[in-house]
Amino acid sequence: MIDSSLILESLPALLKGAALTMQIACVAASLGFLLGTGIALAQQSEVKIVKGLAGGYVAFFRGTPMLVQILFVFYVLPEFGLRISPFWSVAIAMGLNSGAYISQIVRSGINAVPKGQVEAAYALGLSSFKTLRFVVLPQAFQVALPALGNEVVTLIKDSSLASIVGVMELSKEASIIRSRTYDPFSILLASACIYLILTTVVSFFVKKLEKKGAVYV
Repeated sequence: MIDSSLILESLPALLKGAALTMQIACVAASLGFLLGTGIALAQQSEVKIVKGLAGGYVAFFRGTPMLVQILFVFYVLPEFGLRISPFWSVAIAMGLNSGAYISQIVRSGINAVPKGQVEAAYALGLSSFKTLRFVVLPQAFQVALPALGNEVVTLIKDSSLASIVGVMELSKEASIIRSRTYDPFSILLASACIYLILTTVVSFFVKKLEKKGAVYV
């Protein structure tokens, strides 16, 4: 049975954890977006070494579990003198992982831009940098927006992995309450509903951005 009084009593702690969950997701998404865009451009490069390094990065982070990457940043980097807090260990690891996936999303968006528009930009006297900035990337991001939104939603859910290194995000708060009250159903249901609300809100705003951006395309 659902214990509504327990859910109400636990709500402040769960919401506190949800706030930390969103912080992790936002930092990871920002880092992933910057890295992913850079890697996508590197993969478009004609320099074989640059293209190869970018491909190796993508292959490594897409081919290994995010949990292992989090544990590596948290436990291994301190061995080399790089001591990072649990929050930042998770955010950085998730951002590095997300960068690999976002790079492929942005790369697909870049490839979707008609080559004729690039040629027209060059014909108008725009430099390669200005063509990339004002012609290619705006359209690429518009095309990639739905997939980028899905990546943010994935990061919100994957932030639950932060509990493995003691970060008090939503799933960790729920786990502590569950172990104290011996009522897994009510607490897990409440935390699942909060995750659902978070991801639904993000999806809603992404769709709004899609519609707004479509007006200018």
